[in-house]
Amino acid sequence: MTILFPATLAGSLPKPAWLAETQKLWPQWKSQGDELLQAKADATLLWIKAQEDAGLDIVGDGEQSRQHFVHGFLEQVEGIDFEHKVKMGIRNNRYDAMVPQVVAPLRLKGRVHAFEAQLARAHTKKKLKFTLPGPMTIVDTVADRFYGEGEEGRIKMAFAFAELLNQEALALQADGVDIIQFDEPAFNVYLKEAADWGVKALERAAQGLTCTTAVHICYGYGIQANVDWKNTLGDEWRQYEQVFPALAKSSIRQVSLECFHSHVPPELMKLLDGKDVLVGVIDVASDVIETPEQVADTIGTALQFVPKNRLFACTNCGLAPMSREVAMAKLEALAKGAALARQRYAD
Repeated sequence: MTILFPATLAGSLPKPAWLAETQKLWPQWKSQGDELLQAKADATLLWIKAQEDAGLDIVGDGEQSRQHFVHGFLEQVEGIDFEHKVKMGIRNNRYDAMVPQVVAPLRLKGRVHAFEAQLARAHTKKKLKFTLPGPMTIVDTVADRFYGEGEEGRIKMAFAFAELLNQEALALQADGVDIIQFDEPAFNVYLKEAADWGVKALERAAQGLTCTTAVHICYGYGIQANVDWKNTLGDEWRQYEQVFPALAKSSIRQVSLECFHSHVPPELMKLLDGKDVLVGVIDVASDVIETPEQVADTIGTALQFVPKNRLFACTNCGLAPMSREVAMAKLEALAKGAALARQRYAD
């Protein structure tokens, strides 16, 4: 029997204090070598169990083996200089980051996420989702010294990354991953470019996949720079309006979006006709724990624009910078709220 409103998360979860610095977006590891590998494995298993205990229907590895959702992939790519990072404004200069530089043709050194994907697959019978950064967002998170200036260089580099992402995605599918999600926060920043070529690069990254494909487009983690940016966006956040029609025509099956406590007009979800919609029912920019009733109410609002069998309950974004206790409580609220919505809207 197909379950209504399956509960899942956008991707990242907080790292335990014994693995890395806590409540940071770019945390430093607490160990190295084999000890670090074991710590990553322990944290991955801890969060899989926590997601199952909370009642989630689709679980992930919580990105416990990655320092950052983009750089965790880039570390296994040749042609990138991590030794000489440069300071660069990312997400249209919303905030500064120390980023590596692309200095030569790009190719994978080997598998990127085999360790944590195979570990997760071996330790859960639930559907398993695995996240990768999208090509446009990667381009926005590295400095280019190889592909050339201007939009033409950005496009060329995006498709080069898309090919590498595709190699890893196909391997993850072979590992037994059920859903591969590409994270594209850049789609909410470079609106025209996202519709013009970002979705095409995304489709290249997903080429040949027979498992479920998804894209996550949010307004960012609950860090101050993102909160400040949101405060400049006015009473209606209509960024989705430009890229959703292109995604509706694409081969990507699921779209994960921000909803609860946002100013996104919920009727924009109608633009995703024919897609599964992962509705953000958990606010990642607040430590206040949602009630199951609030979660069910958000699902009810989304049901005005999304068919029942297409609606999934999700978090607005990743929970990485949160405290472990708050994240755990929010996962429980997510699952309880989805269960309550099933009671309310089953008929």
